[in-house]
Amino acid sequence: MSARNLIVRRASSAVREALGDTRVVLINGARQVGKSTLARTVAGERVAEWRDLDRPLDRESADTDPIGFIESDDGLMVIDEIQRVPELLLAIKSEVDADPRPGRFLLTGSSRLLGLRDLPDTLAGRMETIELWPFSQGEIDSTPDEFVDAVFRLGPNIRHTSEVTRAEYSERVVRGGLPEAVARTDPRRRGRFIDNYVQNLIDRDVRQLVEIERAPQLATLIRLLAARSGTLVAAGSLERELELSRVTVQRYMRLLEEIFLIKRIPGWSRNLGTRATAAPKLVFVDSGVAARMLAADAHSLRRPDGPFGPLLEGFVISELARQLTWSETLADLYHYRDQNKSEVDIVLEDRGGRVVGIEVKAASTVRSEDFRGLKNLEQRLGDDLLAGIVLYTGSQTLPFGPKLRAVPLSALWQVSS
Repeated sequence: MSARNLIVRRASSAVREALGDTRVVLINGARQVGKSTLARTVAGERVAEWRDLDRPLDRESADTDPIGFIESDDGLMVIDEIQRVPELLLAIKSEVDADPRPGRFLLTGSSRLLGLRDLPDTLAGRMETIELWPFSQGEIDSTPDEFVDAVFRLGPNIRHTSEVTRAEYSERVVRGGLPEAVARTDPRRRGRFIDNYVQNLIDRDVRQLVEIERAPQLATLIRLLAARSGTLVAAGSLERELELSRVTVQRYMRLLEEIFLIKRIPGWSRNLGTRATAAPKLVFVDSGVAARMLAADAHSLRRPDGPFGPLLEGFVISELARQLTWSETLADLYHYRDQNKSEVDIVLEDRGGRVVGIEVKAASTVRSEDFRGLKNLEQRLGDDLLAGIVLYTGSQTLPFGPKLRAVPLSALWQVSS
């Protein structure tokens, strides 16, 4: 089964379920991740009207007569790229309040609606949001993608043997998961697509959210953030290089998060008082975009001075964030760093308070000191730490203590729960 069919099959069940008991369903995610394809798949099963706000005529009609624009027969109405005319939300709210039957509207959006300028209404209590990410590795390979459920079910008993080489991992990082980038096997054509993709985000989506005064600096900011992927990034550290105020840098970073280019992972501090930092860690939603912004190919990425480690960490975080949108385990994603600079790259905590700590290593061997942060976390959490995992580019699962394991990184998409 193709990757496109897999992503549609997996997400479409969630959309159908939501339409069964919710008046408005929003499919939200970055540009070109398959939102319209998913909407067509679901809408094709019932009588539907389709409105595309990227089309000037549809957009002008929506601006001129929002109430008339959303009038339809009893079938489902699909409105693509709702953020282009956010005023429609008031008309939709009025319509679904008057007729509260479920499954009235299916919306798609390429920016977080709460970030839209002059947002008239959030449809609180009337709308369910389905978040759609770029392809995961399992969707590309037709493999299980069940690491989150597996590690919470098995803990340190998780086992995996891998044949994926370090070179192949770097290829996957550079490729990323945007459907069009995955389809382009020629690295040069893939690179040109990503360049155009990022520029279009700046020219269209960012300007839709807010007027920006210094567009060239925004492009520079994206490259600087790519170089800092997997780290704690403070706006103040970028002021001098960009010649922008801290407030402006903070605003631009929020915009990049709202259009799903970057994601900030909050610091984990459960009952640890002031010793744990709340500063977020920054990663790119798609590792292929981050690699392209650094002009890194699969070969240069693995050089001793290459950014393989940080980009690999961002790659892993994004894979886990994707899985959390469909896993049976309800868990949240964090990182951990205390004032003594003891760090854990990734902390997963389920609703029962059980924690899985994960470190990411680009090396094909693991040493005892690679578990230092995880051991510190184990001392603080005791029985609440279910497992401490070092994901690495080697081939075998190896024990480093009762709860500590080195596990091949491909377990992320090859292990079944």
